[in-house]
Amino acid sequence: MSQSAVDISTIDTLAQELATIQQTGSKRIALLGSRHVPITHQHLIEMMSYAMVLAGNRLMTSGAAGTNSASIRGAMRADPNLLTVILPQSLERQPRESQEQLKQVMHLVENPENDHLPLGEASALCNAEIISRCQQLICFAFHDSKTLLKTCEEAEAQRKVVTLFYFD
Repeated sequence: MSQSAVDISTIDTLAQELATIQQTGSKRIALLGSRHVPITHQHLIEMMSYAMVLAGNRLMTSGAAGTNSASIRGAMRADPNLLTVILPQSLERQPRESQEQLKQVMHLVENPENDHLPLGEASALCNAEIISRCQQLICFAFHDSKTLLKTCEEAEAQRKVVTLFYFD
């Protein structure tokens, strides 16, 4: 690949990111992250999702504990209609502690066709679906969170704006 092709690709990516950041209307924002999150971080994530939804943004996440659960709580407080939760498998396959919260989500997408898959594989497919529907991804991960880091790479490859926060 020539130097000019790389420069044009970089410029296109930066222009896309700038356009998304400057967009004044509502955005479709995916918020994903680790299940293993300290409670103080969960409160910050909840406040952030609350503020994003209050600003009129549509929030997408998955149904796991930790980051996703905190983002659901914040979005539900702000405006439940602007929240979409996409599950990697059917609702019945989710942990019991998550099911009660998920039953209250108005826009809940289940993927029962993935019930036969290991959770990691189903989560990767779910994250890909979430990325395909969003303009921007905010991700909270550890440096060894393989599935989440791969999701961020896929989002960048699709020229989504990606903000990655590390817990470690």
